[in-house]
Parts: sequence; structure tokens; C-alpha cells
Amino acid sequence: MDCESIEKLEQSSKRDYFGIKQHLTDVKINLESRCISRRQCFTYTILLFILAGIFEIGGGYFIWLWLREGEGLAFAFLGAIVLFLYGIVPTFQPADFHRIYATYGGIFVVMSILWGWVFDKIQPDTYDLIGAVIILIGVSIIYYWPREDEIND
Repeated sequence: MDCESIEKLEQSSKRDYFGIKQHLTDVKINLESRCISRRQCFTYTILLFILAGIFEIGGGYFIWLWLREGEGLAFAFLGAIVLFLYGIVPTFQPADFHRIYATYGGIFVVMSILWGWVFDKIQPDTYDLIGAVIILIGVSIIYYWPREDEIND
């Protein structure tokens, strides 16, 4: 990229179309004030991960039913709406984007196994369960392990 392109990119990233950046700042302040204790924050974030998982897997499942199982177009529209809601839920997490999505990836894997068990009646085997436990340990470290900058606050 040349210098002019970089400068234009920097200027465009400073624009606040429709007040979105201000809204996100307000949401972050709101979220940080809601997390009075570590326990409350832990519960809040877990519930958001579960809600996002339900929306993403549920929306994808509606699309699957429409395309693979021959359900009506209403399933496609419902899937699209639910997937749109999934995109909004992570913005309420009180953390950085990369940690939220890395952690959510692991939660998604575990919830997909549970979804198959509940809705498709496919019981997870030993390797599914071992993998799920390993993933949950990994994402717990990624998302909840205290960082230097958080310890000194």
C-alpha cells in the first residue's frame, strides 16, 4: 500500500457513520459498570456465549432445513434473522474482539455437539467428550486468565 492509500484508510476509520463508534463506547461503559464482581462478570459472559451459540447454530440449522431438508422459504428468512442476531450478541461482551471470537469458536464446537445430541439424537462418543473438555479448558485460559494489565488495575 502506498502512503496516500494508508492515509485515506486512516481517515475513513476515524469517521463515525450513524454514531456507531459512540454507541459502542457507551455499550462498553455500560458493560464494565455491570460487572461488579468477577463472579457476576463470569456468569454474564457465559450467558452471552450460550446465547450467541444458540443464535448461530439455530440460524444455521434453519438454513440447513431450508436447503437440505426442503423446508419452505420461511426457514431461510428465519435463519437469516437469527444469524443477524448472532452477530449482535458478541458486541455485548466486555473484552477484546479477538478473545471473544477465539473463545466463542470453542464454545461453538461444544454447543454443536450438544445440538446434535438434543435435536438430531446423535449421542456424543468418548472422543467428542474428551475433545470438548480440552476445548473448554483452552478457551477458559484464553478468555478468563488474568492479564498483566488487568492485575495491576
